Amino acid sequence: MTTETFHIKNMLCGCCQKLIKLEFENNGIDVILIRQGFVKISFDSAKITLEQIDSILKNNGMSLIKSRDQILVEEIKTAIVELIHYSNNIDSVVQKSVYLVEKLGLSYQQISKLFSKHEKITLERFVILNKIERIKELIDQDEYTLSEIAYIMDYSSVQYLSNQFKKETGMSVSTYKKSDKSIKRSLENLLNI
Repeated sequence: MTTETFHIKNMLCGCCQKLIKLEFENNGIDVILIRQGFVKISFDSAKITLEQIDSILKNNGMSLIKSRDQILVEEIKTAIVELIHYSNNIDSVVQKSVYLVEKLGLSYQQISKLFSKHEKITLERFVILNKIERIKELIDQDEYTLSEIAYIMDYSSVQYLSNQFKKETGMSVSTYKKSDKSIKRSLENLLNI
């Protein structure tokens, strides 16, 4: 048996981890550890090739990462997702650049340049898309007023949040509240615009 750790592109949420764990196990690959962006697995290299592992990932919208730059880009994406979707510290949204710099050990300019070099959109655009998806979640939860959501998501006003929401989704917040919510996007598909 061979044990290896792989970095995985677009494995940004818990659902992705569960799916890949299930897919690997169904294909005779033992999952030792799985986290956002990487997996440690054990497999019989006489029966399972790296191409098969990559194929399983690609069939699920992910792929193996081979370069150091790509690993850093995935770490950037993971940090943004953690910050916007999972952090309970409101101040961390306000200080996203500081958070990224501390987490990755690079300057914000380096982080932004690296992200833009390897993805179809800028880092700022990726942040905005994640914020819009998080706003949708908070609206759907119906626990906060729009003013509270604006504060949580670091918008200077409800009007600014509303304008950006409409620009990104094509509908107002009130129209979204009345909709069937079919305009939600999964986190791993935010880059496929």
